[in-house]
Amino acid sequence: MGSLYLSALSEKQREELEKALWSAQHGVCFICEREIDLKLHANAIDIDHVEPIKTGGKDDPSNFALTHSSCNRSKQASDLRVARILARFERIREECSSQNRGPNLTDVFQRYGGAKHMLTIRIEDQWAKYSFPEIGDNNIYRSPIYVDELSGMTYFFANLPIAYLWHDDRINPRAIGSSISGLIEEFFKKRPQLHVSLAWIEINELNDHSYVKIFDGQHKAAAQVMLGVKALPVRIFVNPDLDLLLTTNTNAGTILRQVAFDKSVQRHLGSALYIDRVERYQKEHNLESNALTFSERDLVKHFKGESREMKRYILDAVRDSITHHSDNRLKDFIDFGGRAKEKPLSYSTIEKTFYSFFIFQDLLDTPLDYGMEEGNNPRELEKEQILELMNIIADEIYVGKFDLDIGTHRIENRIQKGEKIPEDHLIAFRLSREEIIYNWLKYIQQIIKQHFIFSGKPINENKLFQYKFPSPLWERISIFIRNLKQLPVWVNRELSLSVFGGKQNYEYWQTIFETGKSPQNQQVLAAPLNLMEMIKE
Repeated sequence: MGSLYLSALSEKQREELEKALWSAQHGVCFICEREIDLKLHANAIDIDHVEPIKTGGKDDPSNFALTHSSCNRSKQASDLRVARILARFERIREECSSQNRGPNLTDVFQRYGGAKHMLTIRIEDQWAKYSFPEIGDNNIYRSPIYVDELSGMTYFFANLPIAYLWHDDRINPRAIGSSISGLIEEFFKKRPQLHVSLAWIEINELNDHSYVKIFDGQHKAAAQVMLGVKALPVRIFVNPDLDLLLTTNTNAGTILRQVAFDKSVQRHLGSALYIDRVERYQKEHNLESNALTFSERDLVKHFKGESREMKRYILDAVRDSITHHSDNRLKDFIDFGGRAKEKPLSYSTIEKTFYSFFIFQDLLDTPLDYGMEEGNNPRELEKEQILELMNIIADEIYVGKFDLDIGTHRIENRIQKGEKIPEDHLIAFRLSREEIIYNWLKYIQQIIKQHFIFSGKPINENKLFQYKFPSPLWERISIFIRNLKQLPVWVNRELSLSVFGGKQNYEYWQTIFETGKSPQNQQVLAAPLNLMEMIKE
C-alpha cells in the first residue's frame, strides 16, 4: 500500500528523511543489515513501512525504515521486522551452502548464543534437580519425572535456557527448510507454539554434567530463537534407548509420514540404523567391534522381525555413503530438498538413475569384510566405482560449466524470450533432465556390459559395479560422455518450444536416441546414436 505521507514530501524533505533514517539505523539497511551509502546507493534506496498499513502500521516517520531497493523488493514478508529475521536466516543458509549442506539448529544456536554449556543435573526421589550457574542463575529447579506407560521411558519437562540446548544431528539430520519462514511469521504474531521440542539426556552417578540434545521440533525451536527467545520448553527423555528413538523418529518421517523427510534424509537415517544393527549383531554374538565376518543376509536373518526394514537399511547405507562421500564432486550440483532452482539434479533423479541402475538391490551372502584387504570387497567396490562415475560426469559436464547463479528456473522460457544462456550451462541443464539422463546412463550401463562380454568374463549383470573396471573401460565411458555433450541438440535453441518445451517421459527420449526423431517425427538428431561410434575419441 502506498504512503500518502511520502508522496506529499518535496525532494529536499525526502532527502532529509533518508538522512535521519540512515543515522537512526547506523548506516545499514533495515532488512539485510549491510551498509547503505547515501551517495553510491542514491538511486537504489527505498523508504518503507516497518509494520504494513494494512495490519495497523502508521503512515508517519515513526514507522518508516530505510532499505536497499533490492532487499525491499525481494523481501519474503510484508512486515520489515520479519523480513530482517528472514534475511538473517538467509545469511546462515548461505554460509552452510558454501560447505555444501543445509543449516540446522546447531547453526542457529551458534549465531544466537545457544549450545554453550552442559547441564548439571541430578535425579532424586522421582525429581530432576538442575541449575544454571554458568549463566549466573544459581537457583535450583525441580521437575517431576514421568514414565511413558507403553515404552517405559522416563522423562521430564523443563524450560531450559538455549545456552544449555544442543541439536542431535544423528537422530535428526534434516536441514532447516523454507517452512521456517511461515513459523517465524506465525510466532511473530504472538501465536503460541503448540508442540514442545523433544530432547534426551544421559545421566549417571559418575557424571552429572550432560548434554541436552534436541532431536525433534528443530524448525519451531529455530524460529523461536531467531525471534529472540532465550529459553525453550522441552520434553527430555532420561537415559533413553537411542536406537529406539532413532527408529521411532525415522518411522515418523517415512512410514507414518508424521513429518515428511526428504529422501536423502531418509537414507541418512537408514544408514545410521544399519550401523546400529551391525553393532547390536556383534554384541549379541560376542564379536569384537572390528569383526565383520557375517553377511548382509546374516543380518537380515538375525533381525527377522524387521527383515524388510533391514534390507532397506543396508541399501540406505550404500546410497548414503556415496551421496555424502567427501570426494563426491557431483554432490555440489544435487538439490537435496527438491524445491530449489539453483541446481540441475534433484536427489530423486539420482535415486531413479545412478542408484537404481548401478547398486545391487539384493542381499549379499559374502562376509562384510570379504576381499577388503585386496580391494575386492563387492559393496566397497560398488560404492567406489559409482563415485568414480559421478566424478567423471561432474568434471565433464558440470564443474566450471554449470553456473549456479543462472540456475535452472524457467531456462527454456528465458531462451524463448531471447536471454543468452551460455552453451556449457545449457548443455549441462538439458543433459540433467530426468527423462534424458535416465536414457544416457542406461547407455553407459550397456557400454560396461559390452566390455565384459567382449573380454569373455562371465558376470552377473545385476552386480555390474561390483566387478573392477579396467582403465580402458573408464576411458571409453569418459569418451562417451564427451561425445554425448557435443551433440548439437543440446545447444539448439530452436527446439526450446518443442522438444524441450515440457517434461517428457523416458520413452520419448529413447525414441530420439534410437531413431534420431521424436515420436512426432520431428528430426532432432542428425542420426540415431551408435554406441560403437560414441566410444571413439
